[in-house]
Amino acid sequence: MQQPQHEIRASRTESTVTVYQAYRPQIGGPAARTGRFPAAWKRDRMTWIKPSFLWMMYRCGWATKEGQETVLAVEISREGFEWALRNACLSSYKPGVHPDRATWQRELKGSPTRVQWDPERDLHLRPLPYRSLQLGLSGEAARRYADEWTVAIRDVTPLAHEIHALVRDDDLDSARGLLPREEPYPAADELLSALRP
Repeated sequence: MQQPQHEIRASRTESTVTVYQAYRPQIGGPAARTGRFPAAWKRDRMTWIKPSFLWMMYRCGWATKEGQETVLAVEISREGFEWALRNACLSSYKPGVHPDRATWQRELKGSPTRVQWDPERDLHLRPLPYRSLQLGLSGEAARRYADEWTVAIRDVTPLAHEIHALVRDDDLDSARGLLPREEPYPAADELLSALRP
């Protein structure tokens, strides 16, 4: 079956969605221990969350890139996740979506959330022909994410290293078996109607 070009796939429960971020150990360690982002986590900066584990692995180089050595699985409320999507704007101008560049710029300026679609990745971190969602949270969205939506934070760096070792050993079946289960997110059509390029 053909994979939809722009689809949210995520690990989820009835009330939460898991997203991934990578940080320096000084931020990631305390966040995982307490289940809360520490005071050093900047609430006034844009932060990008990714529902795709493998896209996160691509971004952080399996937790080897400087400043991204600690990978966190952040469980957030579905209510918060959907608020972020309802208040989002595409991060770049798309003629078929926006009537003109000025309209898009106004939307972007007034929106606390940005949506970006990047090629999903396989276990070798090669691009796949369909896209994965990234959500950029700023202002009110970043504050709500850190202080209201976050339900739990886990350090999944050991899992990243374990899967990476299996990939290096060419044991792709075992590596695939350890990946978080990501499924299409329900109600995505309604939430993404203005966010698909």
